Amino acid sequence: MAEDLQLSRTRMLPGEALTVRTARASGPGGQHVNRTESKVHLAFDPRAVAWIDEGTRLRIIALAGRQVDSDGCIFITSQEHRDQPRNLESAREKLKALVLKALVRPKKRIATKPTRASKARRVDEKKRRAQTKVQRGRVGRDD
Repeated sequence: MAEDLQLSRTRMLPGEALTVRTARASGPGGQHVNRTESKVHLAFDPRAVAWIDEGTRLRIIALAGRQVDSDGCIFITSQEHRDQPRNLESAREKLKALVLKALVRPKKRIATKPTRASKARRVDEKKRRAQTKVQRGRVGRDD
């Protein structure tokens, strides 16, 4: 169980929705590289948060991409730093950015129709292009 993650003044991810595991990281680690577990796996279950609606949950899953399991839990890994607390903070920041990005609802697209002038321009350009292609044809004996 992890501590709560504050997203904004009004939004917070409860610690019950977060699970932290550690593992041995690859890469630099210094003298105790084979003894310390500095890599952090942060698991987040969006279904455990009451204020996340279905649309936001689906956007979180879409943004997470391959970091989602079959149950819909998001897994974030961090091993950039040599010590575990910095990797934990990095993973929490990644999760925070992901959720904040998913909270922004995309604008609805309003379908519009082309204007009469734009239709006329399109037809004129098609005629001009067709005339150019006709002129590229074979030259006959009478020409």
